This record gives sequence, C-alpha cells and structure tokens, in this order.
Amino acid sequence: MTAIPLRTTVTGAGPGLVLAHGAGGTIETNFGNLIPALAATHTVVASDYPDSNIQLTLDGLADALVAAAVDGGVETFTILGYSLGTTVAVRAAVRHPDRVRGLLLAAGFAKADNRARLTVQIWQDLLDRGDTASFARLALAASFSPAYLNALPAEVVDELVRVGTTTIPGGTLQQASLVEIVDTTADLARITVPTLVVNATEDLLIHPANSRYLAATIPNADYTEIPAGHVLMAEHPTQWHKTVETFLTQHNL
Repeated sequence: MTAIPLRTTVTGAGPGLVLAHGAGGTIETNFGNLIPALAATHTVVASDYPDSNIQLTLDGLADALVAAAVDGGVETFTILGYSLGTTVAVRAAVRHPDRVRGLLLAAGFAKADNRARLTVQIWQDLLDRGDTASFARLALAASFSPAYLNALPAEVVDELVRVGTTTIPGGTLQQASLVEIVDTTADLARITVPTLVVNATEDLLIHPANSRYLAATIPNADYTEIPAGHVLMAEHPTQWHKTVETFLTQHNL
C-alpha cells in the first residue's frame, strides 16, 4: 500500500492528541478554534488530508495519521475525530491498539446511511462538473441547524456561499468518495479504550441516529449531546471546548 501523504503540524506539550478532520474540511476549519486551548495541555498532532486527487482508503488514512504522530515524536495518543474523521479514528484504534489510548467521536457514523450517501454523491457530481457555487450552497444548507442558519442575515449567507465557492479544499472529491464506501461497523465492538461520542442533535448531514448507534455499539462508550447542526464547533464553541477538555481530564488522557 502506498503511503498517503499528509501535511502535519505538531504543537503544544503533554499527552498526545491526534486530530482527524471531516470530508471537505481542513484542520483549520474543523479544529482551528480548539487547537490553542488543547495545545496548552497536550501535544497536538494536526494533519490535513491530501489536497490532490490521490485515491484514499480508510486503512491508508488511519495508518497515515498514526505514522504522522509517531514521526512527530508522539508515541501514544487520543484521537479526536470529526465526521469522516470518526471512521478514521475507529479504524486507527483497531489497527494500532498499542498507540491509541482514547477516542472522541463527534458528529460521526460507522457507515453512511442513505441520506448521507446521496448527499456525497451529489457533492461528487457537482465537483465533477465544476459547479462550485451549487456545491457551496448545498454544503452550507447541510452544515448548520435550521435555527442557526435562518437566524443569519441573508447577506451573510450569500457571503458565506461566495467564500465557500472559492475555498473548497483540494481532495474534497476523493474524501466524499470515501464517505460513500467506509464501513467500521465490524470494528466498533473491538474498541477497548475510553470513548466519548458527541452527537450533534440538529445535524442535517449525518443524522443523529448514527451517533446513537456508535454509542450503543462501542463497549462502555460515554455519550453526550450538543444541540447543533453538523458544524457544531461553530454553533456552540464553548460547549464543544468544554466537552472535549472534560473528557480528556476525566480519563487522564
């Protein structure tokens, strides 16, 4: 298997914490506001997925994240996964049990349900056609809870679409394709490390039932809810920060 190249930065000091971002996201957009707080108490390994058209596999991404941490001098670590990153985190824990000490899985899933699968298929169709404006509109409509999005002024929404049209990360097409096929259902019962599942209860992209399934299937998993859409870190940043930090402290991770 050819190694998947990642762009990695290592910051902070303390126990290891590896970040695994979602499809169509980046370390900055998914975790940027959280990293300074985490780096005050942890060594944070932040890797962006490839921004090219390289084909992705779940095993390849999981191995690459683990290798990036070890190469950065972090031998053992907790993985904080978001959306697609939750499947990467779970697979890494199963493939590298000697490295992974804990899991935090936010707005996640084990296998894309039909709604999510159809959505990422539309993503791929739009990106293949070069229709970045429609892609940005669709992504924005699915990213936030209805209450949050509808409370924004129309001109702000239009500006978010404009910015989104020009800032689609490279590799989004390949990441969307991976969402369509990943399946970690057989891995969940093999998780033995402390795990917290964070459910975004107003999620329009990854239905909240997926997080409930993760929590019910992973042995002894902790579970909590944040009343937000998929981009929970934007809607409730303070609650998100507290949730992550409390889990890490409670389990001495």
